[in-house]
Amino acid sequence: MREKAGASDKTVSGTGTKAAGLASATGAADPAEMAKVFSEVARRSGALLEEYMKKHTAGVGTGGSGAPGDELGVAKAFMDLWANLPANPWSVAETQAKMFWDYTALWGNTWMRMLGQPVEPVAAPRKGDNRFRDDDRQNHFLFDYLKQSYLIAGRHIHAAVSNAEGLPEDTRRKVDFYTRQYIDALSPSNFALTNPNVLRETAQSGGQNLVKGLNNLLADMERGEGELRISMTDENAFKLGVNVATTPGKVVFQDDLAQLIQYEPMTKDVFRRPLLIMPPWINKYYILDLREKNSFIRWAVEQGHTVFVVSWVNPDKKHAQKSFEDYMLEGPLAMLDAIERATGEKEVNVIGYCLGGTLLASTLAYMAAKGDKRIASATFFVSLLDFSSPGELGVFIDEQQIAGLEKRMNERGFLEGSEMATTFNMLRANDLIWSFVINNYLLGKEPFPFDLLYWNSDSTRMPARMHSFYLRNMYMKNALKDPGGITLAGVPIDLARADVPAYFISTVEDHIAPWKSSYKGAKVLGKGDKTRFVLGGSGHIAGVVNPPVAEKYGYWTNPELAPTPEEWQEKAEWHKGSWWPDWQAWIGALNGEERVPARKPGDGKLKIIEDAPGSYATVRLGAARKK
Repeated sequence: MREKAGASDKTVSGTGTKAAGLASATGAADPAEMAKVFSEVARRSGALLEEYMKKHTAGVGTGGSGAPGDELGVAKAFMDLWANLPANPWSVAETQAKMFWDYTALWGNTWMRMLGQPVEPVAAPRKGDNRFRDDDRQNHFLFDYLKQSYLIAGRHIHAAVSNAEGLPEDTRRKVDFYTRQYIDALSPSNFALTNPNVLRETAQSGGQNLVKGLNNLLADMERGEGELRISMTDENAFKLGVNVATTPGKVVFQDDLAQLIQYEPMTKDVFRRPLLIMPPWINKYYILDLREKNSFIRWAVEQGHTVFVVSWVNPDKKHAQKSFEDYMLEGPLAMLDAIERATGEKEVNVIGYCLGGTLLASTLAYMAAKGDKRIASATFFVSLLDFSSPGELGVFIDEQQIAGLEKRMNERGFLEGSEMATTFNMLRANDLIWSFVINNYLLGKEPFPFDLLYWNSDSTRMPARMHSFYLRNMYMKNALKDPGGITLAGVPIDLARADVPAYFISTVEDHIAPWKSSYKGAKVLGKGDKTRFVLGGSGHIAGVVNPPVAEKYGYWTNPELAPTPEEWQEKAEWHKGSWWPDWQAWIGALNGEERVPARKPGDGKLKIIEDAPGSYATVRLGAARKK
């Protein structure tokens, strides 16, 4: 795939060179060059269309798997909506009347603005909505009218479906989610003729932006082998170990599922207890080691921890039968054994991030049943243990969708990383989809080099057996929170037995692990008297990767675990800046004053295998597919 992407880049570059000659200094297009460019576009488009038709029409009309269906259940959900709307005609009529009066007010305001009179908007974007920041949206009455007209329509369409009576809760959530996707897609900012910034660029460049944008679109289609894979950043601007994932360390152990990285010390002495960080196996570990100034790993090393990090493999077909149980046995349990060999220490502090935290809790319960007390403390970064309220991810979790997903996974042996990335991107479509459509395809610009988005595009696969177990037992059955709800390696898992000091950090804007759901998990683990819950600002990534030097977001603390998250929040105290020092104070108190000479990778019984970030982390999806 990398080789194929390279060839594609050459094609795009060549077409881009032609595009550069399309306009003269006066903005006039060269007809001959224009004809060449569109001939090349037609050739590439035809090849992509042929490949797409081969993929998506195989078996149609013959009983094959290519027959169109409603795997996501969207059509059925909206059919249920249309069937229930007439049940409350007064609500529909009220929505129509309110929409009529809003448009009447907008017409009046627009005439007043045309006459130079200041007026208050009928509809304004919500806080944080960056789609309408362009000055012309505010100052030019026509674009302001389009913006407000769209906002009024979107508000009332959403209200109409939200107020429908008689819908099951899962159907209501699905209708609500996909209605918002539809409304977001129709934003005037997403179309060339109604986006003033695009119109300006088109006039100034003589239309070069649209030709370049078409080339960008075709390149992304080629990169996705017929599927649209939107470029979010310049992937050639980054290289692991060079300008991301640069904290010095060595791989000192590996098995079939993971490598263990030990980092070079940065202090003369260190805490006796080592620190193991266990990230999720969705994406790569280096979200915690992007750059020196925002690397949690580097910061933890500087605080005097001997830091070990799990770097999970990017699985392929041979890992298809790897289970959640295997991830426990070959992940944290194997790593605890390795750390003891490397340092001589039996007790370890462990951090689990997101899915890594779910695995950590499961491992704690397993070890408690076995009388294994090697984990001295557990820290959970935005992790779910109670899945009763999974947020908008619940839209994608039902029997029909999981059965369809399992069918695809069993054919390939894994869930493709791009499929999961698309799901997460849809949760924040305006930021993670439509903003790039505007930049890349309408403005014809190249994506900006951004380390976080480079990491975000470095998604990984999920083994079929493991992922099916995870979706069915955690999300659908919510069985992890129940004593004996799941069994791993022959041991019934009871989170209440995992009675170790625990630190939970959740974030107030998290759309993947909603903080109130994470709070429920904190109540389930152990007896609760050894648990500290902290609520950070921002979301699932930025709220965690929030170094003290940034002085951003803030966080809330309350030493008491109240019965409900609302009660906890009511009495919580707000603090300025990063929560990292709060965690360090907590873990430092548990570690005590005892220090030992700094440990270097290779000093113990484990020999150095290779330099960090290691070979498991450097395999990207394209390279894995090519193999």
